[in-house]
Amino acid sequence: MAHEGTVTAVSSNEVYAFTKPNRESITLLAGLGVEGDVHAGVTVKHRSRVAQDPTQPNLRQVHLIHEELFAEVAGEGFTVTPGALGENITTRGIDLLGLSTGTLLRIGDEAVLEVTGLRNPCVQIDGYQDGLLKQMVYRDADGRLVRRAGIMTVVREGGTVRPGDVIKAEVPAGPHRPLERV
Repeated sequence: MAHEGTVTAVSSNEVYAFTKPNRESITLLAGLGVEGDVHAGVTVKHRSRVAQDPTQPNLRQVHLIHEELFAEVAGEGFTVTPGALGENITTRGIDLLGLSTGTLLRIGDEAVLEVTGLRNPCVQIDGYQDGLLKQMVYRDADGRLVRRAGIMTVVREGGTVRPGDVIKAEVPAGPHRPLERV
């Protein structure tokens, strides 16, 4: 598994929308998320979660997706570009989905994210492109649910993140803890 990669794009949006415009840089704020992004905060900001319990801790402060996924779904006829699925950081070369819960991602010179789990893809993905949801979540040959729409993290140390920044994963000690949906 690759434990090092590169940031290929960064995105944020100050309003609720499915996609997020690409930016030259984003600023991560410890304990909050992406400065100026609608999903930043100590407690949940995703509308469905706020409706359930607005006091839940925000384990979904920063969303990352691997750019390699875009090429995979292109082979099935879908066009997905950085920020299109609402992620804040698009990566290349690092196996995000294979990381352990609690992995620290050091990005650039300052920022540190802690991996909390998998993004749970929702029906809004089909609103973006009909049929895309089946590419993001499906059952494998053994009947296990596979989620491929990226990972969620919280900000442990703030800093500026730009395309081209190196990402280094520090896997926690102990047994591998597979990512669950958050």
